[in-house]
Amino acid sequence: MAGTFEIFVDKGGKFRFRLRAGNNAVVAAGSEGYASAGDAQRGAEAAQRAADGADIVDLSGS
Repeated sequence: MAGTFEIFVDKGGKFRFRLRAGNNAVVAAGSEGYASAGDAQRGAEAAQRAADGADIVDLSGS
């Protein structure tokens, strides 16, 4: 099953999004806070487009 972007309201009343894997684990979180659900939706769509084919860069130095 493919991952799912979820839009939710944080404790401060801002809209945010996170990505859940098929096993329901949160695999990406930490979006900025948005003023509306529509803005969060557009942010999730932008992240979805940016992730398609994105490179993985190891900055750990190992």
